[in-house]
Amino acid sequence: MKLKFLYLAISAFSIFLIVGCSQQQTFETFFHEKMEHMHIGEQDYFYKLVYKEFNVVHQDDAVTVFKENNKHGEQIFIAYFEKQDNQWSWIQTRGAEWNSPVKWSSMNQKPFIYSGTISGNSISEVYAGDEPAKIINVEEGKRFWYATSPIKDVEVMVVKEDGTKEIIEDINYEEGSSK
Repeated sequence: MKLKFLYLAISAFSIFLIVGCSQQQTFETFFHEKMEHMHIGEQDYFYKLVYKEFNVVHQDDAVTVFKENNKHGEQIFIAYFEKQDNQWSWIQTRGAEWNSPVKWSSMNQKPFIYSGTISGNSISEVYAGDEPAKIINVEEGKRFWYATSPIKDVEVMVVKEDGTKEIIEDINYEEGSSK
């Protein structure tokens, strides 16, 4: 009887160790470790996670929006992640600058994620094709938007506070040159 009890106790302890030691890495831990690893040794580098959302296109995926202050100045990025076999993978990233002639861009593989910056408060809605964008307040006077679409190469339209609608090119030709 004592041996059977000892065997059950050892078995229960083993199961506890296996379950307890095989905890999944959280998304936040994965993200921060990846960011630190990508920028080892960089001087005056800083980043801040601004926004995250899970299950965006399908179960076990995520989108983050983060700011970086690096050798190119202040930039904002959107990144797409997927989780397979309990492991997160960084799939694709797109960056933007606040005062750039590029008003929006899209990721060039599925899922097609359209995104861009908004300075000021005159824009109330953004659409990538028929898909409404999420608009994220980043800081005073600076917002970032993104929308997912199953379609590549859609038009991006903004709706201003006064209700007027405007198709936005990815390049504002009045402000700068092409890609």
